[in-house]
Amino acid sequence: ILLILGFLSALAVIALIAVAVTQNKPLPKNIKYGIVLDAGSSHTNLYVYEWPAEKENDTGVVQQVEVCKVEGPGISGYSHATEKAGPSLAQCLRQAEEVIPSKQHQETPVYLGATAGMRLLSLENKSTADKVLSSVEKTLRSAPFNFQGARIISGQEEGAYGWITINYLLGNFKQSGWTKLLHSLKSISETSGALDLGGASTQITFVPKEFSSESPENLLYFRLYGKDYLVYTHSFLCYGKDQALQQKLAGDLQASSSNSSLLDPCFLQGYQRTINISDLFKNPCTSAKKKQFPFSQLYIQGEGDYQKCRRNIQKLFNKTNCPYSSCSFNGIYLPPLQGDFGAFSAFYFVMNFLNLTGEQRPVALDKVASAIESFCARPWPEVKTAYHQIKEKYLSEYCFSGAYILSLLENGYEFTEQNWQSIHFLGKIGSSDAGWTLGYMLNLTNMIPAEEPAVPPLSHGSYVGLMVLCSLVLVSMLLFAWLLFHKPKCLQKGIV
Repeated sequence: ILLILGFLSALAVIALIAVAVTQNKPLPKNIKYGIVLDAGSSHTNLYVYEWPAEKENDTGVVQQVEVCKVEGPGISGYSHATEKAGPSLAQCLRQAEEVIPSKQHQETPVYLGATAGMRLLSLENKSTADKVLSSVEKTLRSAPFNFQGARIISGQEEGAYGWITINYLLGNFKQSGWTKLLHSLKSISETSGALDLGGASTQITFVPKEFSSESPENLLYFRLYGKDYLVYTHSFLCYGKDQALQQKLAGDLQASSSNSSLLDPCFLQGYQRTINISDLFKNPCTSAKKKQFPFSQLYIQGEGDYQKCRRNIQKLFNKTNCPYSSCSFNGIYLPPLQGDFGAFSAFYFVMNFLNLTGEQRPVALDKVASAIESFCARPWPEVKTAYHQIKEKYLSEYCFSGAYILSLLENGYEFTEQNWQSIHFLGKIGSSDAGWTLGYMLNLTNMIPAEEPAVPPLSHGSYVGLMVLCSLVLVSMLLFAWLLFHKPKCLQKGIV
């Protein structure tokens, strides 16, 4: 009897431990990865994203885990050596191989989206643009990942995906529990607008308060986290900060066509630059202004006059003709501005350099203008010494870029002293960069079938029931053993 009781008790203990360990061991993480390359006009960035295979409300929970800046210019900069465009991406692809587990390389999708730089190259020379994309595709196909495409995305897509990124990272699509409570002052359905500024284009995207049928080509539909969104978006090609500067210089040169020397108020006093006339007029943004000049080079000298610079820049925005109820510039429909706006990419980089992004509350418009004016008034030798670690091209253009951003937001989009406070300049939100690529992955995961989540071997009810049964068996055995060794004396005599 003792042997049997001991054996059964041991079995019950082993069963209890085995069930508890099996049921409570950590479930395997079913993580998926994706790669998006942002091929901009001035450079290319590679982003690695991850998300759980089981989705929430039809949209994957995506987060950035790695970013790699590709050395050299953007892929459009290889127009004279198209075969080098693809190999320039190799180092960053190797970095992605190290981040993503090797067993998941073949299932990891990789996408490349080329933006305004390639849009311009395609307009200028479609054959060259195709050769650049072919070189890029060859390199991406040779990587151990699942190549899904390399293409030029439209300005509308760039604006809309940037809007998705901003609102996803700010938690505007999905709120629950304490997060919902903390956001109680802001309607859950309310979203933030997105302002994107690159080298060759700029985008404005937001959900208008009221929808108009005036310009349906500027409206896009999205379904995210079980909700429908209709957004206004427009991309202005040639109005990125680099192409805007080219446009301004081309206009200034036309105004003083007999002189090969130009005194420019948007460059700091003491700064000098020489540019080839042929380079200035070679792309579609400036080619319409091209004419014959009696010289092949333009010599630029900085003047450092902010007010004069602003007047020059304002000529870029045609505000005279508006066929709609309201317009931004160049006759493009713009509904009344609504809600907060996240301004990222070059908007953030320029304003961050000028120390206009660090405060909790947005800096007032007049203080922003004053800070940019003060920077523009500084002599070039002093600035060059103070910021010797920054590349001369970027440093020399911060005065123009700051003045241009204010002109674009004030004169172009008509932000005022009152609603300027609704603009928040964003570089990162959490661990993710603000930009269109995360929005692209979020939209992409809507098309990836959800997988069944890993679950414990037993349901919660079965697990509890089995644990109770094993415990009862063990307690019964112990009770029986106790009774056996502690029988009353009378019972023992009776038995004898």
